[in-house]
Amino acid sequence: MNSSHACTDYELRFNALFAGRRNYAFPCDALGHVDIDSLSERARINYLYARAVMGIELAWPEVRPSLWH
Repeated sequence: MNSSHACTDYELRFNALFAGRRNYAFPCDALGHVDIDSLSERARINYLYARAVMGIELAWPEVRPSLWH
């Protein structure tokens, strides 16, 4: 990534559309770009899943300040 900020200042958050379902969050830059190569294999699979079910099981994602930095 070309950003001077680490990819942990923000998160791309996918909220579940239905109660009792899982939410997903991934580190991203301020524009919502996720460095997929830096994700673990499990996180990469979850990220691709979340993108595939947007509008079906998960809401469209939001970029938020990360709670982890």
